[in-house]
Amino acid sequence: MDRQKLESAEIAEWNKQTRKIRSSRSRTIWRGIRRDQYLYLLALPMLAYFLVFKYVPMWGILIAFKEYTPYVGFMNSPWVGFAHFERFFSNEDFMILLRNTLAINIMNLVLFFPLPILISILLNEVRSEWIKRTMQSVIYLPHFLSWVVIAGITFLMLSISDGIINKLLFAMGFAKHDFLTDPNLFWLLLTVQSIWKEAGWGTVIFLAAIASVDPQQYEAAKIDGAGRIQQIWHVTLPAIRNVIIILLILRIGHMMDVGFEQVYLMMNGAVSSVADVFDTYVYRSGIQQAQFSYSTAVGLFKSVVGVTLVVVTNRLAKKFGEEGVY
Repeated sequence: MDRQKLESAEIAEWNKQTRKIRSSRSRTIWRGIRRDQYLYLLALPMLAYFLVFKYVPMWGILIAFKEYTPYVGFMNSPWVGFAHFERFFSNEDFMILLRNTLAINIMNLVLFFPLPILISILLNEVRSEWIKRTMQSVIYLPHFLSWVVIAGITFLMLSISDGIINKLLFAMGFAKHDFLTDPNLFWLLLTVQSIWKEAGWGTVIFLAAIASVDPQQYEAAKIDGAGRIQQIWHVTLPAIRNVIIILLILRIGHMMDVGFEQVYLMMNGAVSSVADVFDTYVYRSGIQQAQFSYSTAVGLFKSVVGVTLVVVTNRLAKKFGEEGVY
């Protein structure tokens, strides 16, 4: 009996201490909220945006496991489990979509991702502030053009009848080439478009990271006899390595995503075998054919793969001593 009373007293004391700790944490949280109340008020619109437009619509993911029809309604549509996923994975188009999506993203990863880093380093080496700012403005500008404008410029440049490139080839005695209907050039064409449009904008983060490097490190490297290339290799790149790794992880997380607008505008019947990706497939099956549940299942598959890639690459980065995304 004495032992039972002692255990009961210990449990009661433990519960008492737990309540004190929770109460103390609550008071600390509320003090922090009162102290930073205006900052939280500033954050409220953004929190409301994510809540209304990002989290609430996630309830609609359930239709990927239902045979949804607008006439029956969301709640009354029958459950079909993983039937839509089985249909998608057994579809002969699945491997084609996967090949095209991965090929375009891998080309972007290999050819496009390093370019903003290189451009940032080169801009950082420019000593004239006027020239530096002018170059920055020039390479930033394409980012603000829509993909419709980019596609129009591409047609003006590469059209077989009126394209500037084909006119130059014909003037030099070469045969004209229909670049826009050549399946072998389609992936490269998309990559070049992305580079021209977004490479300059991608330098914003890297230039900010380079600007935060302590100038004394460069001075120390000069004293040790390091030239400009050696300073870039041993000072600049290590200083921005964490930023590079974080952006690389996020980029890998989008391996299942290809810009729908860009691909849709450049797609034509001659290149459809290499142009059809998950985004265009979702549009075709979900919007044009009204297969809402099926297209939602395809989109959910993309999202799950993207999250998995982020988690895996983040763990690999931490395993090799990097900070990672989280």
